[in-house]
Amino acid sequence: MTSETARRSAPALQTLAECDDAELLDMIHSEPCGSRTREDACEVLVSRYRALVRSCVLRYRDSPEPTEELMQVGYVGLLKAINNFDPAVGESLAAYAQPCVSGEIKRHFRDKRWQVHVRRSAQELRLEVRKSRGDLAQRLSRNPTDAELAAHLGISSTDLLDAQRAELAFQASSLNAPLSDGLDGGTLEDMLGCEDPRIETTLDMEAVWGHLGELPDREQQMLMMRFYGNMTQSEIGDQLGISQMHVSRLLSHALGYLRDRILSPGDEPDEEAD
Repeated sequence: MTSETARRSAPALQTLAECDDAELLDMIHSEPCGSRTREDACEVLVSRYRALVRSCVLRYRDSPEPTEELMQVGYVGLLKAINNFDPAVGESLAAYAQPCVSGEIKRHFRDKRWQVHVRRSAQELRLEVRKSRGDLAQRLSRNPTDAELAAHLGISSTDLLDAQRAELAFQASSLNAPLSDGLDGGTLEDMLGCEDPRIETTLDMEAVWGHLGELPDREQQMLMMRFYGNMTQSEIGDQLGISQMHVSRLLSHALGYLRDRILSPGDEPDEEAD
């Protein structure tokens, strides 16, 4: 808004401030969207019920969410109440707006803040635990233990653990967040595991060992010499006194047999090679 527009609007706002809620609501509902009168009347009502919004926000003063951000969320709820209020149903805008503002703030927490779905009971208990922790710390002059917190709240250790887990789920941490304040500190991502290709190799080898004993002894020996001894077909042939071509044929048969048994375990095995 320019300074000139502000000067023109100031007298209008001062005049509207003298109107009661019903008169302002009638202007809002009768004037078309975007009209100056409607916007000014709405601005007066929002300013009039700023304290109501703040009172709803104060219920979440222990939340890590910034107060100013919650105030903006509350104003959204107030504007919805102003636009939807029907004087024919009730006379008090404040009574209608309060649950609208509170509901909008709760919706903000449910939709925007919780990174993992958490039961409503755990969400509510989380706030009680946080408040009780502060009260007990002041009374005991130290941080209370989990057992003391549970006893103070009259809940089980399992319920307390659920509430503590809900606290962790309230806001997700970045994988790039440093683990310490040091210059050489790692990140959370560095602590996470990744897929190990050797696991697949291990599983494949377990499947091979499960059928290796079904092969003739000579073929088992040849496979061990080829893949564990790293011997060439010529070296295997010299070791066993057979030709390289015979070694190649026996290895091909052994590998084909194992492949069929692993991929199609229900099929009948092929006959042994000569």
